[in-house]
Amino acid sequence: MEFQDCFPIWSKLSEAQRGRVLDSLVFRRLKKGAVVHNGGLDCTGLLLVKSGQLRAYILSDEGREITIYRLFDRDICLFSASCILRSAQFDITIEAEKDTGLWVIPAEVYQSVMEESAPAANYTNEIMAARFSEVMWLMEQVMWKSMDKRVAAFLLEEASIEGTARLSITHEAIANHLGTHREVVTRMLRYFQGEGMVELSRGTVKLLDEKKLAALRDA
Repeated sequence: MEFQDCFPIWSKLSEAQRGRVLDSLVFRRLKKGAVVHNGGLDCTGLLLVKSGQLRAYILSDEGREITIYRLFDRDICLFSASCILRSAQFDITIEAEKDTGLWVIPAEVYQSVMEESAPAANYTNEIMAARFSEVMWLMEQVMWKSMDKRVAAFLLEEASIEGTARLSITHEAIANHLGTHREVVTRMLRYFQGEGMVELSRGTVKLLDEKKLAALRDA
């Protein structure tokens, strides 16, 4: 799978613009846990995931994390090139949740293409709108959803992503995704276990009753 096959507006760029992108393109391989972008002062460039999984999160002053979105095969991250967006800075960290291969278009190259190409500018706006929708959804969850519903939703989402009901994940990692304390997650999971929805063991959460979890999530 080549970059040209994954970049949605490739056919809409001019020959000169394509050449500029290919000449500057960098392919990177990241090990699980590696950070590819670190905060608003870091202008890494546009990221296009070939394979793997990335997590974008923000960090509070107290050091607490909360996931704002995740990136999978063929997904594009623009916030890692936020320096090209006038009057917009995003203090976001992006790390690999799995071993990941990705392409990086340097920020200055993508900016020059975007300024010349209406399709590129429109596509950039579409990406921004999609990501802001995810951020707004997250705000709604944090503000209006109780923690038991958020934990249930996360477990179901994780099971869908991984394709298994046996999740190799710690309470700390779940807390980091949800922007809460490990102790809160532990209490919720023990409650779920008491209700027969999950089974807990060291570093593992096994979903026993996904229908019951879904009913809780949707209540």
